[in-house]
Amino acid sequence: MFMAADWVVKGVMIGLAFASLVTWTVWLAKTLELGAARVAVGRALNVITASASLREASDKLGRNKSAAARFVHAAAEEGRLSNAALDHSGGEGLKDRVASRLSRIEAGAARKMSRGTGVLATIGSTAPFVGLFGTVWGIMNSFIGISQAQTTNLAIVAPGIAEALLATAIGLVAAIPAVVIYNVFARAITGYRQLLADASAGVERLVSRDLDFRNLPASRAAKLAAE
Repeated sequence: MFMAADWVVKGVMIGLAFASLVTWTVWLAKTLELGAARVAVGRALNVITASASLREASDKLGRNKSAAARFVHAAAEEGRLSNAALDHSGGEGLKDRVASRLSRIEAGAARKMSRGTGVLATIGSTAPFVGLFGTVWGIMNSFIGISQAQTTNLAIVAPGIAEALLATAIGLVAAIPAVVIYNVFARAITGYRQLLADASAGVERLVSRDLDFRNLPASRAAKLAAE
């Protein structure tokens, strides 16, 4: 049916087959990327939760390249840059600056993880209509063939209609997986962002804790840290 189809219908079928290939390529790539990112963030979150200070968390996450590890390193860097001013000002400014840096890192990580999923939405919404265009074109050619043959014999009409309907079928084959995969990724990315939010909150708690210990007398801070 494909070889006997009109060149326009062939072009539609090839385009839809390519769109289906893109869908499954994005599925494989994003599944691996999202799975690895969730594991790395989960490990970093466990370290952040178990750490008593920002320095301890930073030392433990030295080789971790996840967004949660970047939270810790960014907060530690901001603390180092603000260290000289902390003796003369409160810690609220540091907390605000850390929160600002963490929010930007979180937004960037979520945006990176969402990259590539938009094409799934595009394929899912347009593929059925592209297939329908191929069907309409094929049926139009069938009616032209009827007028030229001056007969309504089914043997003459059926092949062209079958070729046209094949375009619609391929459009649905391309669109349905794209929609399903897009919805799966949307839920998975929402869960990933929740992990990032938990890690960000954990880093902010470590910063607040470090500031509280900084304001204590040295002997009292050492005693509490030992406990």
